[in-house]
Amino acid sequence: MTPTELLKQEHRSIEEMLQVMEAVCKKLESGEQVSTDDLNNIVEFIKVFADKAHHGKEEDLLFVAMVDAGIPKEGGPVGMMLMEHDMGRNFVKGMGEAIQEYSSGNKEAATKIIENARNYASLLSNHIYKEDNILYPMADMHLSEDKQNELLGEFNIVQSEKIGNETYTRLLDTLNELKEKYLS
Repeated sequence: MTPTELLKQEHRSIEEMLQVMEAVCKKLESGEQVSTDDLNNIVEFIKVFADKAHHGKEEDLLFVAMVDAGIPKEGGPVGMMLMEHDMGRNFVKGMGEAIQEYSSGNKEAATKIIENARNYASLLSNHIYKEDNILYPMADMHLSEDKQNELLGEFNIVQSEKIGNETYTRLLDTLNELKEKYLS
């Protein structure tokens, strides 16, 4: 397995969570009550799995290796991906704030949850497409097999030290529970 293959696997899990988010948005739009535990679990998955683990591997390791291999950071695809990661964090922050209001009984906050969730999902869907089809093939082309093997080892360290393998597995289990509840 290559580093980009691992990252693409994580993309598939993130895309599944985006589908869960859309199902939750539809429930909120129709006036249905949604469990704040579920909403908080969605945000935790995004913050820890998608951002800390997945984006952490990209930002701290893959993108650095790509820049070292001669792919420009500023004005290039790496810089664009970093900017989009930051944009996504702002939408997730907005979701988290709106969920707090919603859990305090402010049902109007559902509109803010929906807005931030859909903006995040739209951004991430396009972002994932660009990484899968432009950035990752560039990485595969420019990084030696030795460098790719080194990155895979570093990815495992980041995952175990930054979030812990148990947390990583628990978040995937949470994703499966939410899929069962909202997508079945």
